[in-house]
Amino acid sequence: MKIPTNLNHKPVVMSDNYERVDGRFARNTDAKALSLGVAEGSSRRKVDLSAKVWRYTGEEWSKQSEELPLHRVLDMSILICRSLAHFRDAYRYEHYYDPQEPVIDRVALQGDAMNVAICTDNESLHEDIKLFSQALSNDDEMISERLRTLSKLLKDMGY
Repeated sequence: MKIPTNLNHKPVVMSDNYERVDGRFARNTDAKALSLGVAEGSSRRKVDLSAKVWRYTGEEWSKQSEELPLHRVLDMSILICRSLAHFRDAYRYEHYYDPQEPVIDRVALQGDAMNVAICTDNESLHEDIKLFSQALSNDDEMISERLRTLSKLLKDMGY
């Protein structure tokens, strides 16, 4: 499916068949394409790059299509990886985390650190964390496939 190129996000690199590989939603998703390009609001003087998920309702491109700056996509990946590492051993805790130390990690970035922590403000945390852990387990094969691919690409690039 051809994505719009006349909108504010200007695609440069894309995956135009994303609906075929969108995890458990594959072949039954409104996420039709992914792209990397010049972000909305960029000018020739200040160019920001972004990643975009293109969603299609069946009749038009959705206003719910999402655009994120590239660094935020990578920050989300860091958050996912650190969370996966935590939940491998979370069974050791009665509530899947240590209530005395809800901060899982602080990941050094840009002279500071990004907190990775359990959201103790969630009123239904005990129930939600069990659901989250179970869903990670259920999706392990799909997530692991993508992590192995990402790991190989990073190694090939020298990281």
